[in-house]
Amino acid sequence: MTLPPPPTDERDMESCLMNPAVRIRPARWTDKDAVAALIADALHPRPLAAWLVPDPAQRRQVLTDVVGIWVEHSLFFGDIHLTDDYTATTVGFHRYRPIPPPANYRTRLAEAAGPHADRFDLLDALLAEKQPTEPHYHLAFLAVCPDAQNAGRGTALLTHHRSRLDRIDLPAWATVPIGGEDLLARYGYTPRPAIALPGGPTLHPMRRNARRDSGSAMPINLARPVDNRGQGFHV
Repeated sequence: MTLPPPPTDERDMESCLMNPAVRIRPARWTDKDAVAALIADALHPRPLAAWLVPDPAQRRQVLTDVVGIWVEHSLFFGDIHLTDDYTATTVGFHRYRPIPPPANYRTRLAEAAGPHADRFDLLDALLAEKQPTEPHYHLAFLAVCPDAQNAGRGTALLTHHRSRLDRIDLPAWATVPIGGEDLLARYGYTPRPAIALPGGPTLHPMRRNARRDSGSAMPINLARPVDNRGQGFHV
């Protein structure tokens, strides 16, 4: 789930430019638990988290455990970048070709989510319907821990993300909760049809075209569909 910080204003952009302490590096295997906890902390206060795990006593642990499955998977089939102080991160998947689900995903999801696994399955199915089938970069998570928001970290990570996308020159895809659209729009993402979760919040898929395809729609190759199910708790 792409989890941008609250809408960024010019002060946030200025703080990024004035704050040389925002240093970004690739994550290592030993960082995976800290990254999962960071994302769970950012997701925890949002309506999506309450929809996925209605029980507040279980919510943080379930989110951490489920996110941890995908964080680990991204180290094999994508990349993770984070600030040196462990307060902000991006997690992405290299969907340049079909990628498998995490090992033993069904068993691991059932163990991690318990009675809430059906909600994660439903989210997964709804996201899979929108996922592009052509090669693209999937920005799965953008998260800034609550205590570090409005300090330029989200802006720094997205600037870094944009630079990397321009080098590979492929389309990119993300999905954000309401309020995140304006932030990603600053980095070339444009909205796609929204996803309304039954009895829950609305999510907003967004795409970023490759530079050579600027102005065109995200390509969809119906002759070579990719099954993204089981890969959906990152939007």
